[in-house]
Amino acid sequence: MSWVNDAKRRAAQAAASHVESGTVIGLGSGTTTVHYIGIVGARLRSGELHDILGIPTGHQSTADAVEAGIPLTTLDEHPEIDLTVDGADQIDSGLNVIKGGGAALLREKIVASASKRYIIIADERKVSGRLGDGCSLPVEVLPFSRAVTMRRIGDLGASPVVRVGSGKMGPVITDNGNFIIDADFGAMNDPAKLDRDLRGIPGVLETGLFLGYADIAYIGTEDSVREIRRR
Repeated sequence: MSWVNDAKRRAAQAAASHVESGTVIGLGSGTTTVHYIGIVGARLRSGELHDILGIPTGHQSTADAVEAGIPLTTLDEHPEIDLTVDGADQIDSGLNVIKGGGAALLREKIVASASKRYIIIADERKVSGRLGDGCSLPVEVLPFSRAVTMRRIGDLGASPVVRVGSGKMGPVITDNGNFIIDADFGAMNDPAKLDRDLRGIPGVLETGLFLGYADIAYIGTEDSVREIRRR
């Protein structure tokens, strides 16, 4: 779809307008966030912004930030983040989100939890009336527990599969050395309960359900940007 890339960039520009000099920013992962990182880097190079430090959520966002010229720091040095901008695999009208398509969900959720403000950017294809409708839920699991954890995820009503790599043999390995299970639950009636049930399974390290984290979402459309704010 020819409009999608422009829609992503418009959403990224709207989020980048919140970045102020002298702040620590979390740098999410994904194709929309790449635009955001590039825009922030350009504002730094032009002198419009200064004294920015970024905390990336994975190897890819680290590489993107280095290429954009954003100085990096760590959570050890800055355990409180002023603003994080991240992408989404799916988002509903209540700003609840499914993430993990890029296999960085555990680090992304840690960064989100440490952020004073958390903004989601996406194109309008990612908006859904119910989470899980046409979108599997990524779950990060300890490799040692794979078989038993998959069985218990299945007991909750999903069709779980281990995510396999593209251009490599075997499963996707996260930046933390773990596996990603993609669990298809269908449209979710109670995402909060499902999140609790999944995180109660030994071997599950984190789920891709980001519930109650986002303050604002910027949704790029074919010709504009739609804003969703927490009520």
